Amino acid sequence: MARRYNLYLVANMADLQPCPLQSAPSSSCPADGRWQFNTDVAFSSDGLLVARYHKYNLFYERAFDKPPQPEIITFDTPFAGKFGLIICFDILFHDPTVALVEKGVRQLIFPTAWMSKLPLLDSIQFQRAFSLGANVSLLAANIRYDPLNMSGSGIYTPFSATYHHAKTGEPEEGRLLVARVPVLDPLWAGQGVATESSSSSATDSGYCHQDSCIDPPPPPVPPSYVTFTSSMMYDPFKFILLNNTEDKLQVCDGAFCCRLQYKFLPQDGSKELYALGAFAGTHVVNGRYALQVCAVVRCADLEAGSCGQEVKEAESKMEFVLEGTFGTRYVYPSVLASGVVLEQPQTLEKTADGRVTMKHWNMTGGLVTACLYGRMYHLDSE
Repeated sequence: MARRYNLYLVANMADLQPCPLQSAPSSSCPADGRWQFNTDVAFSSDGLLVARYHKYNLFYERAFDKPPQPEIITFDTPFAGKFGLIICFDILFHDPTVALVEKGVRQLIFPTAWMSKLPLLDSIQFQRAFSLGANVSLLAANIRYDPLNMSGSGIYTPFSATYHHAKTGEPEEGRLLVARVPVLDPLWAGQGVATESSSSSATDSGYCHQDSCIDPPPPPVPPSYVTFTSSMMYDPFKFILLNNTEDKLQVCDGAFCCRLQYKFLPQDGSKELYALGAFAGTHVVNGRYALQVCAVVRCADLEAGSCGQEVKEAESKMEFVLEGTFGTRYVYPSVLASGVVLEQPQTLEKTADGRVTMKHWNMTGGLVTACLYGRMYHLDSE
């Protein structure tokens, strides 16, 4: 197919390798006497196999073995330079994904069978967030399987998103996505798409210049504001409700604090409840990884206990500034609107002290989630 249509082709498949493994001959052999890997293969336009990557971070994949060590696999093209290969669950971990970016790889190819989980890890939501946070282009191909809520593919650059997210009940047929993708300078690898600044005045730059816009991020909130704990994504988030038309709020989980300045826009329709949440700790359900997360979420109903539950639709629009000071430079931003529609943050700014500020206005749909998803890779083993 690659040769016939004169294109580079990446496919996901199983790969059977005999023992001993050529790349790690001293590794102990699996019990069945062979290695079986979840694998990406890449073919050049003349039909030659140019790369093979074995998935390192398995997600309940009993049919496959974990390679003895992570593989950092790339291939070169004459039209866009170097591409890196990752698979599904890999995108949540440092190796091999961030290791590729830190080596200057700005284009990643990402076959996946991703089970979407709102409010923070819908497929296209995190695909977009990773592209923005890592300042890379991501070509993501998800399978469609409604019983496991698998859907959502896209072509993402730091400046654009072309994607499709099927809704349950729609015909289960393939969808071809086509987009023009700029070739990114590898010298910029690992830098955020945000404005980089070591000055505390960075949050004043480039926001908006109209009367309806809101001011810079808020000071700590008065002690009269009530915080509560509710489960979101199986993690105990600290929440504070957005009870006013506009306000400045702060909520903390231990020493990690999230700040929000917001203004709801006038609207007709049903009343909706929103909350600002913070979490700092290790996620331990369906994987183990350390997080610092700031999120504004629409609650499932008008009770505080519903905050953090899965919601797909919303009517309320707001202008907001969401900010946190993170103990990591790996922070992935997302804004998700009603009907699982992506919005591009108007500005995203980072400072040398770890402060990340996301500002957004002119929403096209009601806000489902606005999130700064910080990955503390260095704490994963603790």
